Amino acid sequence: MQSITEIKSLRSQIKAWRQAGLSVALVPTMGNLHQGHFSLVEKAKNMADKVVVSIFVNPMQFGVNEDLDNYPRTLIADKQGLAELGTDIVFTPSVEAIYPNGLDAQSFVDVPNISMGYCGGSRPGHFRGVATVVTKLFNLVQPDYACFGEKDYQQLQVIKTMAHDLSIPVEIIGVATSREVSGLAMSSRNGYLSEAQKETATVLFKTLNWSAEQLNSGLRDFDDICRQAKQQLEQAGLKIDYFEIAQRDTLKKATLNDSQLVILAAAFLGPVRLIDNLLVDII
Repeated sequence: MQSITEIKSLRSQIKAWRQAGLSVALVPTMGNLHQGHFSLVEKAKNMADKVVVSIFVNPMQFGVNEDLDNYPRTLIADKQGLAELGTDIVFTPSVEAIYPNGLDAQSFVDVPNISMGYCGGSRPGHFRGVATVVTKLFNLVQPDYACFGEKDYQQLQVIKTMAHDLSIPVEIIGVATSREVSGLAMSSRNGYLSEAQKETATVLFKTLNWSAEQLNSGLRDFDDICRQAKQQLEQAGLKIDYFEIAQRDTLKKATLNDSQLVILAAAFLGPVRLIDNLLVDII
């Protein structure tokens, strides 16, 4: 595995691969890798001849009072895990390499509509930062494929929309959420939870499943299902950010005419913000 920090070196290697007729997949990450990230790498390896994993804690997607400085950085362990998977390049640029003129002078990418509400509403400017850095990574790596986890469902839809709207020739691959045995969605922020809190956090996925059962049983009062779901979460000690039933592709509020739905949820447990979702097909 090559460990590359400089853009010039990255582009040189990508060019050599292209000249050899090899396909390339990209897995963008912020590090502190867990099995969820490694499943993205495994998917990427199945899709392409060569795999690039980027590790970059992107300051543009962190808001005021968010945990940029405290975000866990475990580069040595990350590299070891990626090497064991047979990753071809781990790209670890500095902030100065990605934003040479500083954040205030940086051009940015905005994806309207689908980035509004949910995490976009709770974290103003977050998806501008995500879309900008992912666009830069797409330009640097020029991958055929890029793999993203479905746990960050709104992010996945924002990136799909951006790639389509800007005619970026990258196939965006969504990979199913990796979960603990308990059902808790794997996340770098789970490391902030105590064992007792991890047990409590499982209520989020349980409540998503309960909501899906209501839909599958024929109930269509979406607002009432969400109201009851929020009560379950609050009774367990979580502070609700949002809990909504939406159209799967547009993320607009679901209507009775929709059959492909996604239940989106975010809640705080202590200082930790948990997010999760569940896809539901209504027959």
